[in-house]
Formats: sequence, structure tokens, C-alpha cells
Amino acid sequence: MQTPDLSVVVPAYNEKDAIVPTIESILLVFESSDVNVEIIVVNDGSKDGTGDRLRSFIAGSSRAAERVRLIEHERNRGYGASLKTGIRSAAASLIAITDADGTYPNERLPEMLAKLRAEDFDMVVGRRPFKKLPLLTKPAKWAITSLANFLTGENIKDINSGLRIFRKEIAERFFGIISDGFSFTTTITLSMMTNGYRVHYFDIDYLKREGKSKIRPIKDTLNFIQLIIRTVMYFDPLKVFVPLSLLLFIAGAALLFGGMLFGKMYDISFVILSAGAFQMLGIGMLADLIVKTKKGI
Repeated sequence: MQTPDLSVVVPAYNEKDAIVPTIESILLVFESSDVNVEIIVVNDGSKDGTGDRLRSFIAGSSRAAERVRLIEHERNRGYGASLKTGIRSAAASLIAITDADGTYPNERLPEMLAKLRAEDFDMVVGRRPFKKLPLLTKPAKWAITSLANFLTGENIKDINSGLRIFRKEIAERFFGIISDGFSFTTTITLSMMTNGYRVHYFDIDYLKREGKSKIRPIKDTLNFIQLIIRTVMYFDPLKVFVPLSLLLFIAGAALLFGGMLFGKMYDISFVILSAGAFQMLGIGMLADLIVKTKKGI
């Protein structure tokens, strides 16, 4: 088989009912295309027979046998770990990722690939319509995206969409800071946008998933917020420390002037908060110097 133009990586964990339709949808959309594609399914320690079902499908289809590879994790290692495994083993220089649960319109992949090639983007992200997202995730999605936009100074239209195409060599540069959990897509979005890579958002539909969601709304939202702050600090720490220092200074000034207005003295509190603000700013400047030294700036 010649070197593929595109490697599609599909992480799968307990998706026996959706995995074959998902792979069939990818095979079908590229069947009449001149794009040479390989599909890499990473079975992440599934216990429901996902791997067996996919093996049976591959064995019974010459088309699948030619284009689909199955990689097995002996235990469940996580969404991010599965994507890393698939990306590392991919033969193509361009990587597409999609979920195994049937929520993403894989028929849009050729258009996304054409967009990336035509305009030389580093990543094209499938932007889901906000109204189609599950109701419980909408407030968290809004809060996470707003925080990311504020800290990065960018307009991030879909921070964690699981349907995207990107350049393999760029993604691998960030593997050291990408966790093995659900934060892969969030981290790679932030990493690319804070480092000046060209990212394009491509409008897609979002479908009802097959099976039960593995997202935990409250716990995962808190983890995402922590992740956003940590990732931005890794590349541009002043974007975190400057707002924090300003917040402390403003709080101290408000106490001081409020005390003067109402005849109470909060000068000690003002001194403590102001000192904390300058200390926070100093830490940020030191962190920024370390980051720039590592980059050779």
C-alpha cells in the first residue's frame, strides 16, 4: 500500500454498537475520492467486545482489510493516550481525528481536508452548533471558552471539538504537555493558537451519540478550567499573572478608598494586597523570562 495522504485516528472505548457504522461512514466518504486514506482504530481496553466486532468487520470486508488497522490497548489508558498511540503509528503527514460514537459527520472530512490544503492551515476544526450541544454541557462550554478567549486573546470558536484535521509533526511537538485524558483536543487547540499556528473553524452538524456519554460535567469542567490556565501559563505566563496581580491591586485599592469613605482604616489590608500584587507580577515576569529562554528568544 502506498503512503496514505490522510490517517484517520478513531479512539474507541466500549463502543461496540457504533464502531462499525463509524468506520463504514469514513470508508464510504473516501471511496470515490482520490485521497488515499488509512483508518487507525485504537481500542482502549474495551470490555464490551468492541475489538471483536471490529475484527469481524475487517475480516469480512476486503475494503476494510486494506484500509483499516486495529491497535489494542491492554487496559483503558484514556482518550488522549489513544490518540497519541494512533498518531504515532500513522503513516500520513496529515491526521484526522473523530469519535467512535457516531456524533460527528465524517462525510465532511474531505471538505475539511481540501480547506486545509488549499489555504495552508495547520489545523481545521469542526465547529459544532452551540444549540446542538447537550443542555447540561452548555454552561460549562460557555465558561471554558470565555476563559480561554480571555487568556489567549484569540477567538476560539470550538475549543474541544473531536472532529479535526492537523499536521502530524506539529501535534507531536506538544505531546509532552498533553494529558492522556479527555483534554487532548483542548490542549492542542490552546497550544496551536498561543504559538501562532493557523487554525480554521469549519461549521459542521452534531449528531446524537450512540450509547452513554463518558463525560462527567462538573468534574471535567473543573479539570478543563485548570488545564486552560496551566496550558496558557506554559506558553505565555504573563497572560495569567498580570490579570491576577491587577485583581489583587484593585481589591486593595477598593478596601483603602472604601475605608476612607466610611471612616474605617484598611491600610494594612491595602499594603498586604498590594504587596501580593507586586509579588504575583514578579513571579509572572520570572516565568515569562524562563519561557522565552527555553524558546531561545
